[in-house]
This record gives sequence, structure tokens and C-alpha cells, in this order.
Amino acid sequence: MADMADVHRPPESFRLRLRRYDPESGDAPYWDEHTIELEPHRSVLEGILQARDRNDGSIGIRCSCRQAICGSCGIRINGEPALACHTHLDAAREAAGADGTIEIEPMGNMPVIKDLIVDMDAVHWKKVRRVTPWLLPSEPAPEREYIVSKESMVDVTQTMACIQCGACVSDCLAMEVDPGFVGPAALAKAYRFVGDPRDEQQRERLLDLAQDPHGLYDCTHCFKCVEACPKDVNPMGQIMRLRRIAGSDQHIVDRNNGERHEAALTTLVRDYGLLHEAELVPRSYGGNSWFGKFHPAAGKELLGLLPTAVSAVFKGKVSVKQALLGHKLAKRDLEAVKGIYEKVESRPERYELNLYVSGVDEEPEPEPRAVASGAASSEEVAS
Repeated sequence: MADMADVHRPPESFRLRLRRYDPESGDAPYWDEHTIELEPHRSVLEGILQARDRNDGSIGIRCSCRQAICGSCGIRINGEPALACHTHLDAAREAAGADGTIEIEPMGNMPVIKDLIVDMDAVHWKKVRRVTPWLLPSEPAPEREYIVSKESMVDVTQTMACIQCGACVSDCLAMEVDPGFVGPAALAKAYRFVGDPRDEQQRERLLDLAQDPHGLYDCTHCFKCVEACPKDVNPMGQIMRLRRIAGSDQHIVDRNNGERHEAALTTLVRDYGLLHEAELVPRSYGGNSWFGKFHPAAGKELLGLLPTAVSAVFKGKVSVKQALLGHKLAKRDLEAVKGIYEKVESRPERYELNLYVSGVDEEPEPEPRAVASGAASSEEVAS
């Protein structure tokens, strides 16, 4: 009964601070405040709709299902991407500033059509189409159906959970710096087909995305898309899986040096216990052999980075000896790092973390049965 009482609390006042902008008006963006009256457990979307219905019918907001399924109502609430229909007013107020005003903005990295409505076609859907988001099966097709194992389909279930809300695109720092980056949503969609055993163009898909300077090696591992996703799709994890298949399985040596760069980084950490920055560039461009650093491409990149290195030395951020020779962990710590590498690399198969494959809830431990006073337990009898 206490839970029911909590749900049916009386209406309260909430202040919404909306970012308003109409490109066609020629006016600059501005903030617009509204006070609404709703029960605390109601959604931010309901609050926006009440403000539109009662205060200002010109407020622009996109919505459809109101059940966190369609992804239409993606916005920023208090600076964080969220589904308006899936965010409670009381939770939003608690996460707001000291005055409790809920700040609402349109999603980032996409042009604003009006107020909270962004142009998803211009960025999001354009990039999804870039990865050929449909199955490319072998020919000829089977007479009845393609038969695949349950495990194979479970592997791509996590990416299939994406509702295309654009929250990950909104917060992607790589897209903010490089608008040409294919982006987390599109690359997660790419893994949905790369990981599907029915698709016959796996290598072609990976080669295309690896060779693209704005492709799968443009991700900066900032984790923002992981935090933003309301459906736990883990876009960055899918990008890393694309990289591992492209490099470790397909051995695609791309023109962006993504495969060599990752190989250089992992071997340097294995050999030194720490990252040897001065060796990273020559190994990335020339390979992991000692002679690789004399590769013409490596020399060109090293010359381009020389002013940065000199500046770091003069400012005391790094010593000449450390820059040239690097530094290693203590012997015992270094052996521990190498032990981790040996353990992982000795596995017969690579273990891929996937929410739907490895996220099984643990069985609760059975509670011990009470023993009546004066009665002996079976263990006591046996003893």
C-alpha cells in the first residue's frame, strides 16, 4: 500500500526551462520558462506537452509511442541525452541545479528544425544508410529459409535492441570534432550485419569501414555513447568488436594505420607495462619490428610531431632520456602485466562480452531452513 501511495502522490509544481529556436525566424536561440502541475511520477514529455497545451502552442517537440520504444522524443535533460517519455519529473528535478529548474534542450550534433526537434535525416539516418543496413546473403537463396544457430543470433541481439533515438549521436565527442565520422549508431548497426552468419559480405563491409578515414578507427573511446544509450546497446563495444574482427580475424591492414596502431599499442604495453609514446608513432606507421621506425611514412609523421615533442621537453613534461628510451614498470609489476597477456592470448577462442550472452542473472542462494528448537539437524545426527 505504501508503494501505491507513493505513485499516486498529488500534483506538484515543476519549472521547465526550454531552449527555443526557430531557424526560419532569423532570431537567435533563447530560453523560455514554464511552470506545470503534474504528479511527480509523470514523465518530462507529459510536462512539455502540458506547457504546450496550456501556455504556448508553438513549442516544438517530436513524440509518438510514449513507451520508450520508438525513440522519437530524444532530447537533452539537464545536459544529458534522454528519452523525454522515459524520464520522471521528480528524478529530473532532483538532477537539476540548486533551484530545481529542469533544463531541456534539443539533441546535439544534429541541426535544429525547431525548438526540441532536430533533423535526423541530415545526420543520423544519412550515416545509417552509409553502412548498408540490410542483409547481403549468399546466392542462390535456400528454398525455404536460412537456418542459423541460436548463439549466432543472440550475438547480434544487443545491437538489434537499438531504437534509433540518436542519443549516442547527440553526445558523441568524435562527431563533434569530426562531423564526417560515421558515428556510434551507424557502426553499431554495421555490427548487426557483420555479426550475422547469413551475411556474405563481412570482409567487404569491414574493409570499407576500415579504409574510410571517418570509419571505425575514428572512434576515440570516450564512452559517452555507452552512457547515453537508453537501451544498453553499448555502441562503443560494437565498434571495438568490428575492429577486432577486422584486425585479428580478417587481418585487414588499412590505410589509416588503425590495425598497426592497435598492434603497436598492445605490444608496447606488454613489453614496457606502460605506453612508450615515442615508439608508438613509428611502430604504428612502420610496424612492430625495430627497423619499422625507419619506414618513410613513419619518418614523415615523426617530423610532423617533432615541434610537439620539443615543446614537451622544454616545459618539463618529459625528459629527453624518457622520450627516447621510455620507462618500464618494476620487474615484478611488469611480469604481472605479461602474465595477463599470456592468460588472454592462450585462450583457444576470443571471449566477447555481450550483454545478452554473458549478462545472466545469478541464481539467488536458497535461504537456510529453520530448525525447530530442540531438534537436531541431519549434520548433528550424522556426527
